[in-house]
Amino acid sequence: MLMNLLSDSVLERGLGTIMRGAGLVTRFIPIPQPTLLVGPGASGRLGQAIAGFGYSKILIVTDSIISKLGLLKSLTDELTAGGAQYVVFDEITPDAPIPLVEKGIEFYKSHGCDAIVAFGGGSSMDASKAIAVAVNNDKPLRKLAGYFKGLHNPVKIYAVPTTAGTGSEVTVAAVISDPETHKKLVIIDPRIVPKMAALDPSLMTGLPAPITAATGIDALTHAVEAFVGNWTTPYSNAMALSAVGLIFENLRTAYKDGKNLAAREKMALASTYAGFAFTRANVGYVHAIAHQFGGLYHTPHGLANAIMLPYVLRYSAPAITDRLAQLAVRAKVGKEGEPADVLAGKFMDAVEQLNKDLGIPSYLEALRESDIPELAKAACWEAHTGYPVPRYMSQQVCEDIIRQALPEKQEFSGRRKKAV
Repeated sequence: MLMNLLSDSVLERGLGTIMRGAGLVTRFIPIPQPTLLVGPGASGRLGQAIAGFGYSKILIVTDSIISKLGLLKSLTDELTAGGAQYVVFDEITPDAPIPLVEKGIEFYKSHGCDAIVAFGGGSSMDASKAIAVAVNNDKPLRKLAGYFKGLHNPVKIYAVPTTAGTGSEVTVAAVISDPETHKKLVIIDPRIVPKMAALDPSLMTGLPAPITAATGIDALTHAVEAFVGNWTTPYSNAMALSAVGLIFENLRTAYKDGKNLAAREKMALASTYAGFAFTRANVGYVHAIAHQFGGLYHTPHGLANAIMLPYVLRYSAPAITDRLAQLAVRAKVGKEGEPADVLAGKFMDAVEQLNKDLGIPSYLEALRESDIPELAKAACWEAHTGYPVPRYMSQQVCEDIIRQALPEKQEFSGRRKKAV
C-alpha cells in the first residue's frame, strides 16, 4: 500500500510538471476565432456571405435527418440566390467512422469542391474537419490523428451547429471513430477552426428534449473542465464562467420549452463560449473516460460526459475547491462570502440536481465490469498524455470511479436506500 501511494505521488508530480510545461507552450499557439453570426436566420446570412466568396462548388456535410427536415433550406436558398453551386453529402452518422469519412473525402473530390459547410451536430462538424484536412494531405486518416499532422492547409470550413453542446464550430479538434480498434481518433490543428459560424436558434427548436439535455451538459462539461484544469488563462476563465452562468439560467427552459428562441440562442452562445474556453484550456478525465465509452459502446458523447461529470468532480474536489466555489457563485447556487468548501459542495450538488431535472441517468446501461480495466487504462493514457487535469488518478482510482456508473451499482444503492 505504501509503495502504491509513493508511486502515485511520483506519477502525479512528474505528469504535473510535464503538463504545466506543455501549458506554457500552448499559451503562445495562435488559435483563430471564427466570425459569428447570431440569431434567428443566421444560417441564411451565412449563405449570403459564402456565396460572395467565389467558390467553384461548396460541399455541405450533414446527416439525413437534417436534410429530410428541410433545415438546410435557408442556407441553400441564399447560396443559390448568390450564384453559388453546392452539393450535399448527408450520410453522416453519430461518431462518424473512418469509412464514412473516407466516403465523404471521395465525394468532395469527385464533385470538384473547394470549400465545406458543416451543418449539424458535433459528428457533422468533426467529419467536415477531418475531410478538410485529408483532401489536402495525402495521408490516411489514422496518420492524421494527433497534433499538427497535416503538412498542407486544410480546406476552408464554415459551420452551422444545430445542437448547443459540442462547441466544435470554434474548436481546433475533430473526433472520429475507428471501427477496427473501437477507439476515437482526435485530429488537432488550429487551421481546422471554421472561418465563420452561424448560431441560429431557429434550427434548434425541434431538438428532442433528451438531446437538448445531453448536449447542454456536454457544454457544461467543456466549461467546467476548462475552468478547473491547469492550463487556464484569463480569457478561458471568462468564457468558461459565462458559459456556466448561461447554462444554469437557460438549459432547464430549453429542455422544457424547446420552442423558446431566447433560451435556445443563449444555450447556443453558451456552447460556443465553452468551446472557446476548452480550445485554449483543454479538458480532463470526464472527456478521457467519455471517449472510451463512445469508442466501445457508441455512447453519445454528451450523455457520456453528463454521466461521468459528477463522479469526476467529487474526486477532483480537494484540489479545486476554490474553483468550484467560483462556479457556484456564477451558477447562482451560492453567494459570495460563503466558505469555499460549502460553495464547492453546493456546485457539485447543483450539477447532480441538474442532471436529475433533465432526466439524465447516473449510470451507463451498456457498462460492464469486465470492460472497466481496459476502459480505465485507455482513459488514463489519454488524460495523462494530453490533458492538464487538476488531480491525477492511478488506474485503480480511475477504475473505481468508472465502476460507480455500473447499472448494478445504482440498483444496489437504490435497494439499500429503500431498506434504510
